[in-house]
Amino acid sequence: MNQPVTGIPQMLPSQVIDTSTDTREILAHAARVAKQRGLQDWFVVDIDAHHVETVHWGEVVKYIDDPVIRDTAMQFHQDRHGAPPYGLNGDLGLRYQGVGGRIPHQEGVREAVDDKSVHRDVTLTRRAMDSLGVDVMVVFPTPMLFLGLHPQPEMEVWLCRAYNRWMADNLLSADKRIKFLAVLPYNTPAEAEREVEEMSKIDGVIGFSVPSTRHKPVHHNDYMRLYRMIEERNMPLSFHAGYHWDDPSLKTINRFLGMHALGFAWPNIVHTTNWVLNGMPVRFPNLKVIWIESGLAWVPFLMQRLDDQYLMRPSEAPHLKRLPSEYMQDHCWYTTQPMETTNLKALECTLEMINAKTQLLYASDWPHFDFDLPSEITDLPFLDEQAKRNILGLNAANIFNLDTTILKKL
Repeated sequence: MNQPVTGIPQMLPSQVIDTSTDTREILAHAARVAKQRGLQDWFVVDIDAHHVETVHWGEVVKYIDDPVIRDTAMQFHQDRHGAPPYGLNGDLGLRYQGVGGRIPHQEGVREAVDDKSVHRDVTLTRRAMDSLGVDVMVVFPTPMLFLGLHPQPEMEVWLCRAYNRWMADNLLSADKRIKFLAVLPYNTPAEAEREVEEMSKIDGVIGFSVPSTRHKPVHHNDYMRLYRMIEERNMPLSFHAGYHWDDPSLKTINRFLGMHALGFAWPNIVHTTNWVLNGMPVRFPNLKVIWIESGLAWVPFLMQRLDDQYLMRPSEAPHLKRLPSEYMQDHCWYTTQPMETTNLKALECTLEMINAKTQLLYASDWPHFDFDLPSEITDLPFLDEQAKRNILGLNAANIFNLDTTILKKL
């Protein structure tokens, strides 16, 4: 996919790209491809893009509710900028995604911004949207995706609340094209409910996000009220995958390649299994659930595996009236990135099995090293134009109740 356009270099010479290179320069080829594919006339939604929240972590911690923790965090960042970020956990020293400096923008987008009328991240997000040919971009945090394994559950609460409010004040209020799935402190269900109650009233918040890297069972009774609250508001719930090298089931992996391949799929495989077999689609039939940044190859595997076992032991899943794969096809949505394209026949089968025409959402994962352009979808030979339009934006418009009259600049 993303076949080269004749006469256009596919990337800048590596020696001129660093963390200060302008997003528009890095994505210059992407902008030309978007124009060539005619995306100026398509409604395109990017369900999963990222910013490096730790660059502005000194701002975020000012929103912490607890006055003692807030003061401690502010003192910590008084003479520090960026990492190490106060209160966050995760594999901060295992920095392999930049491939030894060969993909420097992965380590941080620190380009110059002269416009002082809006927050710097608003400008950077606009540059990415316009270059990729995107009308609406849903922005996620990055290091915060490890919060589900934080040894202090109260820290997850403080940091999620602080970040959600920082996002609302600084990005969502500045541009209606920027949207957000508020991050839930999932390990503390009562506080997650509080976030739903408060953040569902904020313009630009179009749903809720749970970082998938955690060991809490998604089917536990403690979460039933939370799911009902989200369903009643007609807002989706997403599970955003991530890896964690200290997971006992993955500790034998000794290459980041293997960890990246399995780590991003594994938590969503586990959570989807529990979600379906414990009858969440039956108990909450109108709750839309999105599985983000796990690719797609795992979905046909899980469909077949669960169907096979269910037919032999249906009494262990008494809520189900249909095959697990049917619930996965009708009640779950998936995002494209990173879409496995090495075998187009397998990909075509995968998209057919998940009913991609209605259940698949485009995601770029910008600015990470493996980000995908919208042309990953427009260039698929086995999809008709309506399916491509649905995947690139119309499915998202339906799920998130988006205004499709918002148009990009190309």
